[in-house]
Amino acid sequence: MGKHALLVVTFCLLFTCCTGSSLNGELFSGEQNGKWTLSGQASIENDLLILSGTDASAVLKNGNYKDFDLSLQLRTTPGGKGFIGFHTDETGKGYRVAINNDREDPVWWRMTGSLVSVRNLTKSFIKEGDWFTMNIRVEGPSVLVSINGEPVVEYTEPAAPYRTEAHANTLLSRGTFTLGSTGEGEIQIKHLAVETLETKGMDFSAKQAKAIDEQTDEIIRLHQEDFPVLDYHVHLKGGLTRQVAAEQSRRTGINYAVAPNCGIGFPVTNDQDIYNFLDTMRNEPFILPMQAEGREWITTFSEQARDEFDFVFTDALTFTDDKGNRTRLWVNSTVFIEDEEKYMDLIVDRICRVLQEPVDVYVNPFFLPESMADRYDEFWTEERMNKAVEALAKSGKALEINELYQIPNKAILLKAKAAGVKFTFGSNNVTPDVSKLEYSIRMKKECDLQSHHMYKPKIKI
Repeated sequence: MGKHALLVVTFCLLFTCCTGSSLNGELFSGEQNGKWTLSGQASIENDLLILSGTDASAVLKNGNYKDFDLSLQLRTTPGGKGFIGFHTDETGKGYRVAINNDREDPVWWRMTGSLVSVRNLTKSFIKEGDWFTMNIRVEGPSVLVSINGEPVVEYTEPAAPYRTEAHANTLLSRGTFTLGSTGEGEIQIKHLAVETLETKGMDFSAKQAKAIDEQTDEIIRLHQEDFPVLDYHVHLKGGLTRQVAAEQSRRTGINYAVAPNCGIGFPVTNDQDIYNFLDTMRNEPFILPMQAEGREWITTFSEQARDEFDFVFTDALTFTDDKGNRTRLWVNSTVFIEDEEKYMDLIVDRICRVLQEPVDVYVNPFFLPESMADRYDEFWTEERMNKAVEALAKSGKALEINELYQIPNKAILLKAKAAGVKFTFGSNNVTPDVSKLEYSIRMKKECDLQSHHMYKPKIKI
């Protein structure tokens, strides 16, 4: 495949249009303004293109690109956010790639590198004020976005993309480039270069045939409605590696929060194990929670070490019963039931105790042992649901909708929603095949959960 490459040194905005015409390589100074349409608080200072405020933009005049490799070096000041648009024109068509490193942003699921409304990202690798490189490569039906050389989005547009009316024109075609600012701070760009890719005559049918069928895919629908697409409860187990998890996440469009099991008898057993895990995972494209195991976890790990995670979750599956037996509700041999109704009251009591522990999310929630699970709605009476949900709301913890066990039921979720509880979706996978969040999405629809109902992690890098 042939390329028409353009070399840029210092801040030169160079483009070679698909028509074959080219721009020369002088510094991007006031003399270059004729090649760009600047509006709002867009300016050129000391060889930097600076976009400030909520309506600044720079649009390349007469750009006509289809397949290309675009490279930028940029940074954001506090509150600076915006986008890079490609295949755009005066009608607003085309795709946008997000620029946003503000971890306090209430729209926390559309961070730097997001292919907006199609592959939104919940984690930015970049701190405000730090220079970084972004690459956007479009080749046939495929879009690849990389940050500092690491892929964060790999999307293949299918032959029949799913788009809502609001995003009907978010499609591959050809067009120009637009740089836009939508935040109160600045976006500063010191290098921008593009090379056209000669793809005429290339056959992309095999690649497009492997694209996700968006007419049946629920995940693209979440992205299109601007809903956080995050699996908050993923484990690297059963053969699932960091690399495979990252590839799988990019392929499905589901962001992952990857948690180690932390407690006595689990892979992470002390503070040093926590630091070792985080040192190896912090630069991975995952949010990093802690799963606190057993009731002794509070004294096993220091608060300082626990606070290094993005959030902490636990369940009420492990406890000591009234006769001193260490119970693990998912292990039948540790469950001793003499009277089911009394045992159910014991479970509710232990849930309420666990909800006093210093965690952010209650997972595997409202679980019942195997011998009682087939009568879930019978045991979870109105009185018991009210008691547990009241304790949950009082604790301020978020509630997981769990894929592995498909719990809790709709009745509990509606009570939790009415009480102001936030929610998470969680696979709790035991194999490499992390779920597609089918149960969570069904409960989202039936309970009418919106983006503001979802828990926001305290993401660190």
